[in-house]
Amino acid sequence: MDAQGVDVLLLSVGADLPWLIGYEAMPLERLTMLVVPREGDATLVVPRLEAPRVTERGDLFRLLPWGETEDPLDLVASLVGAAPVAAIGDRTWAQFLVDLMARTPGTTFRRGSEVTGPLRAVKDAAEVEALARASAAVDRIAAELQGGQIPLVGRTEAELSAELSRRILAEGHHRVNFAIVAAGENAASPHHEAGSRVIREGEVVLCDFGGTMLTDDGAGYCSDITRCVHTGEPSAEFAELYAVLHEAQAAGVAAGVVGRPAEEVDAAARDVIAAAGMGEWFIHRTGHGIGVEEHEDPYIVSGNTEPLVAGNAFSIEPGIYVPGRWGARLEDIVVSTPDGPRSLNEAEHALVAVDA
Repeated sequence: MDAQGVDVLLLSVGADLPWLIGYEAMPLERLTMLVVPREGDATLVVPRLEAPRVTERGDLFRLLPWGETEDPLDLVASLVGAAPVAAIGDRTWAQFLVDLMARTPGTTFRRGSEVTGPLRAVKDAAEVEALARASAAVDRIAAELQGGQIPLVGRTEAELSAELSRRILAEGHHRVNFAIVAAGENAASPHHEAGSRVIREGEVVLCDFGGTMLTDDGAGYCSDITRCVHTGEPSAEFAELYAVLHEAQAAGVAAGVVGRPAEEVDAAARDVIAAAGMGEWFIHRTGHGIGVEEHEDPYIVSGNTEPLVAGNAFSIEPGIYVPGRWGARLEDIVVSTPDGPRSLNEAEHALVAVDA
């Protein structure tokens, strides 16, 4: 905050709050806001009926509950005082920001991620191990999928998505963040919503799933994995497509070294697909950062010239999507370390033909 000229940091709903103090605000019309001045003590302004959910940490913040007839924005404004520059959490509801600006006319507001983003992007050893535990959990599910232990043919995409979700929770996750299931031609849609489409013999089934696993201090770290299986032996054409994808993903992982600009990591994966004549079918960035949110800094995309640093954690997930026919994506979570890229996912990367 001192280096960026920010006098007070204001955090409400979103991942910054639990990352800092282990408490996740409910997304309610009742305001919760952590006020962190550059100097002095932090204060958590919280609805009185929500206060019992807070684990008090006197060494980190003081608790200031407010009652139903009080205006919490008046409390926050009094704590902000005459601060010239405030950084406010990016996910804060607009109604609170608009009303707070009216109460603090001398304060200029900036995005809170300018302060928290660079800090959250660099994981310490405990955070990396939290990500590794979450990744190992979804690895086990992916292995079950690849081993034919999860029925596919004759079930709908929605039924398989629900099954993956149940397994994510059974593996110790606090919640499911997503469970994409896309069969056949639907796999050409990167964010396909699982529906009533029945999985058939002789087609690709793309599964992209993950959740949030809590640590002992109340913070949650995310998992995210994508694996494709084929119900029966794939055609030569699809096997060729997947071989290109497999090579591209491995190149992206290998490129995730400390000091390498993020856009060069993107290019390492993208160039393999382009060289195979499939570049037009790779329609998204190569990856995204991951931590307490499933998408955060750093983003592995063209135009991001920031070099990777030790502790950056991110996905490498190239995809090839042929509209109306099929698609495939392969994703691992990778951490840049002084010793090179560390992949947190070890489930089989080759295309597996299953009889399930």
